[in-house]
Amino acid sequence: MQLTTRQHARTGLTFTELGLGSAPLANLYRAVPEQEARAIMDAAWAGGVRHFDTAPLYGLGLAETRLNPFLRGKDRDSFVLASKVGRWLKATTPEGREGHGKWFDVPSRVGVYDYSYDGVMRSLEFSLERLGVDRIDILHTHDLDVWTHGTQDALDVWIRQFIAGGHRALHDLRSQGVIRAIGLGINEWQTAQWLAERADLDVILLAGRYTLLEQEAAQSFLPVCEAKGIGVIIGGPYNSGILAGKDFYNYDAVPPEVADKARRLRAVCASHGVDIIDAAFRFPLRHATVLSVIPGSQTVAEMEGNLRAARSEPPEALWADLAAQGLIPPEKG
Repeated sequence: MQLTTRQHARTGLTFTELGLGSAPLANLYRAVPEQEARAIMDAAWAGGVRHFDTAPLYGLGLAETRLNPFLRGKDRDSFVLASKVGRWLKATTPEGREGHGKWFDVPSRVGVYDYSYDGVMRSLEFSLERLGVDRIDILHTHDLDVWTHGTQDALDVWIRQFIAGGHRALHDLRSQGVIRAIGLGINEWQTAQWLAERADLDVILLAGRYTLLEQEAAQSFLPVCEAKGIGVIIGGPYNSGILAGKDFYNYDAVPPEVADKARRLRAVCASHGVDIIDAAFRFPLRHATVLSVIPGSQTVAEMEGNLRAARSEPPEALWADLAAQGLIPPEKG
């Protein structure tokens, strides 16, 4: 069954409204057997998903490696493939590898942050090899944010390196046809907006910052993207679980005020006969600049739930009620 698609005017890329984020397939927080990961990817494809997002970080290369046999043999023009740069992977000892307690049963590698020209080229070369493809549609620069680098001063060092080198590399790759779009994969809308105003970007993947729970990004970030023709992809639409019935908010314990807002959201959704997961998935797509939403799926059941959410059509009365209660911004016009 087909999913609704959206075309990005600036690049000509066509996105299914539901994309598959590959981090959960790469043994995030638990080991996922190879056959189970493949079953999730097969369910996504059978359900119409044609947008696949990955990164060297995910499973320290395992996500890209698992996508390789799945994508092999499929018409390369039939799907949109995104990966990321900003760190390349270096072999190390099992004890010295990155991500103990986060990534399970993954290669013994450690990520090396590198936003330079050569660093981008090196990271891409390794990704192409792991994925088994000769081009990538979107190449996001990954984790240029305080969330990742700890302080604004530390981030500023990496941003300067990116502007001086990595950004130029992405331009060269786009002009050579190795990539079709220059992207940014980030956790903070403020930094994303700063870069959108200064760098040549086609697409921004914003994780967890424009959701049914959080809408600050709508005040200035999304209007900047809309004005510049930058497409937005939303990751983490369930804020790592709280909007999907789990007791996590942004990978941590749920603060009382967030739990209260989630309870109110759930009550309004229930009054309209709508599953909060469906509302959480559909909400970002109501903004004109949003191209696709990429929740993670670590089981076939979760994938099927995301497919159901992608096909859901919550009534307009739900959104009006949520806005009237101050839970989402009122729509313009």
